[in-house]
Amino acid sequence: MSSKRIDLPADLASAYQALLSEREMLQAERDLVAAERNTAVAHAAIAQAMLSDSEALIVRLELAIEKLRRELRGQRSERTARLIDQMELQLEELVMAATEDEVAAQVAAAKASNVRSFTRKRPVRKPWPENVERERRIIDPPTTCACCGGERLSKLGEDVNETLEEIPRRFIVIETVREKFTCRDCEAISQPPAPFHATPRGFIGPHLLATILFDKFGMHSPLNRQSTRFKSEGIELSTSTLADQVGFGAAALMPVFDLIESHVFAAERLHGDDTTIPVQAKDKCTTGRIWTYVCDDRPFGGKAAPAAIYYASSDRRGEHPQKHLASYSGILQSDCYNGFEPLSVAETKAVPITFAFCHAHARRKFFELADIQKSARDRKRKGKPISPIALEAVQRYDALFEIERQINGLSAEKRMAVRQEKSKPLFDDMHEWLKRERATLSKSSEVIGPIDYMLKRWDGFARFLDDGRICLTNNAAERALRGIALGRRNWTFAGSQRGADRAAVMLTFITTCRLNDIDPKAWLADVLDRIAEHPASRLHELLPWQWKRLREPEKAQVQPIA
Repeated sequence: MSSKRIDLPADLASAYQALLSEREMLQAERDLVAAERNTAVAHAAIAQAMLSDSEALIVRLELAIEKLRRELRGQRSERTARLIDQMELQLEELVMAATEDEVAAQVAAAKASNVRSFTRKRPVRKPWPENVERERRIIDPPTTCACCGGERLSKLGEDVNETLEEIPRRFIVIETVREKFTCRDCEAISQPPAPFHATPRGFIGPHLLATILFDKFGMHSPLNRQSTRFKSEGIELSTSTLADQVGFGAAALMPVFDLIESHVFAAERLHGDDTTIPVQAKDKCTTGRIWTYVCDDRPFGGKAAPAAIYYASSDRRGEHPQKHLASYSGILQSDCYNGFEPLSVAETKAVPITFAFCHAHARRKFFELADIQKSARDRKRKGKPISPIALEAVQRYDALFEIERQINGLSAEKRMAVRQEKSKPLFDDMHEWLKRERATLSKSSEVIGPIDYMLKRWDGFARFLDDGRICLTNNAAERALRGIALGRRNWTFAGSQRGADRAAVMLTFITTCRLNDIDPKAWLADVLDRIAEHPASRLHELLPWQWKRLREPEKAQVQPIA
């Protein structure tokens, strides 16, 4: 058996050329394989980017639908708010993943010359606010024509790209100089008086002090974290120094706190509620309380400015809210906590408090027994079916809440008229239905608790039918306490009872500013700058709503920067 003969080059030059030719063929094959691989990788990357973009788009649309549905029909269930929060977190992660996949697809497409790059369709971004400082940077224009090299160029227009940038905080030390002069006739020394400061010796300026106060009580950033941040920016401010300044600032603002307190308790109707706050004691943390009372007449078209007051206590004993409400005799919307004003206290007052109970609390008790998903997750229920009575109670409540959404913002008289016409028949029928169902239930039924919760306090729950000022829920107070519940994760506990009291004072200012659509930090900075020299007879001008009204003419005179 003979092998096939291979013709080899006769000379060295021919052999060299043959090797080069073979090498070029192998390189061409490798290039072709690499190009095919790059194309396949690019297609795969683009497919992954499109998939990620589609997933993000789906969640974005679902989130928008839920928000629109909630605005149109209101909160249909206790789970809606949690669902929206979860969807926002999910959307955040999906958008970041889609952006990463888009960048990977663009890199892969750049390697494959025959594949078109993928670019995601992003939602239309709102323009940057007009009052934000702008810096115009003009790129050096061409001096000659890129086509023919001519120098006779005339401006046709321009393309502007706006980029939002951050300038790190700039600290400045203000040297306030008081020059001394001596009289050549009598040798007496003359010097201008020292300016007033919110804190002794003006160690920290009002704007910086406002930032420290707002970050601590409004953004829940403890002073030790603020101290670390200042140090990273080149400023040494120890935690004890910051605490010292916070104490001075809170003390300086106490006269305004007293005015807000008087304004709140002069209201015809209040929302009241409380939440827990851990307070550090000598050897352990105790569970204290933060109480809030909110004046907000906007649901029935009232003219009084909205405001909120906070107090701190070491426990939930009734003596604390009774002290807060000792001189109050209006309407108090709250849960059914009897410590606000028990019968023994009410009998001693000329005009006792009129209580209107929160229907959101009552509905929530029924909803917990009608929540299918929660029942499936709850091991204690061991697969028990949802309560049909609780489900019907939730549906009856939904009809009442739908009427309330329609009359929100109307006058008290119109609200009461609509309630008498539409809500009263539904509520009276619900009363009779609850009594009938209660008579048929055994003592072991879970739904007895929510039913008794309402039937034993029916007059307080029905009071909204005869007074248009009363809201169906106590959500105003619950919203005022929501920030504290979120902040507990950051600051863990209050350092002392005095610290809890100080937090209550500062929360009063911050929440009242937010209720009046005012930037709390701007208000704090301005008031801290002026309060030392402000006449006591005009102290009311520093109240957030008065401060806003007095500044509106100043804003109208300021022309926007072109």
